[in-house]
Amino acid sequence: MRGTTVLPRTPCLQPKAGELPLHRLEVRAPDALPFAVGTFDTIGPMSRASFPHRHTFYEIVHLIGGTGDHVVDFTRWEVRPPQLAVIAPGQVHHWDARDLKGYVVLFTDDFLLEHPADRETLRRLSQQPWQLDDRAAEETARLVTELDEEFRCGGQGTDSVLRALMHVLIVRAGRLPGLSDARPPARAQAVGTEFARLLGRPDLGLWSVGALAERIGVTPGYLTDAVKTATGRTAAQLMREARTREAKRFLLGTDLSVRQVASRVGFADPAYFCRFFRRETGLSPGDYRRTGDSAPEIHHD
Repeated sequence: MRGTTVLPRTPCLQPKAGELPLHRLEVRAPDALPFAVGTFDTIGPMSRASFPHRHTFYEIVHLIGGTGDHVVDFTRWEVRPPQLAVIAPGQVHHWDARDLKGYVVLFTDDFLLEHPADRETLRRLSQQPWQLDDRAAEETARLVTELDEEFRCGGQGTDSVLRALMHVLIVRAGRLPGLSDARPPARAQAVGTEFARLLGRPDLGLWSVGALAERIGVTPGYLTDAVKTATGRTAAQLMREARTREAKRFLLGTDLSVRQVASRVGFADPAYFCRFFRRETGLSPGDYRRTGDSAPEIHHD
């Protein structure tokens, strides 16, 4: 995806007024694989950034040490190593933690071209951090260590080896307890995955089922049926949740006015947006801005 990667030492884009910082993946050369892996120390201070920001890329974190919280979309999750966490493109996150240890794997959507079904697994993994038992922790540590070694020292065929190891890591992570084992039909799965991916791209401004169906290249009716088959939920319900989630991000993370927030999530009428937001959250946008971040709910695995 264009604009998702930059060369080393490229200055960060200055966010527009009211926007959160958007980080792009640093790569070694313009035609380099959109991928990086390392420890918190070798990746650098941005890997443990303490301010809310978004990525244009996926981030897989294998935590083996640390205390505090990982805040994703303004929900606090306790750091309890060993853990695996996935941050998808567009999600807002930051660390309120100390002494973080482990590996960080970074890659763009382009890296998944050979295994598109991995996108759905990553989407499900991004819903919460996952506690690892001894076997899963050992297996994950072995795979990320292999990825790191191949990335630093590999030779001919490194790109293929990295893609293969990443596919194994994602598939194995998809077997963690709590993730659904059901597999919908391939076509519905593909459409449902693309729907979820586009919902994670608020910058596209696609805030209706019809607009998303046109972008994917299917009819709204087929999109509705495919999303229901793939996820067990309706496209309209997922759309409402995405709009609400994005509105919350703006209300808590920026100083945009309620009118501006309404416009950013596709509402021409601020009054209608306020009714929508109250119906979805039980609070007005103003009340949520004042109280929503004061005591975020803390989840434990």
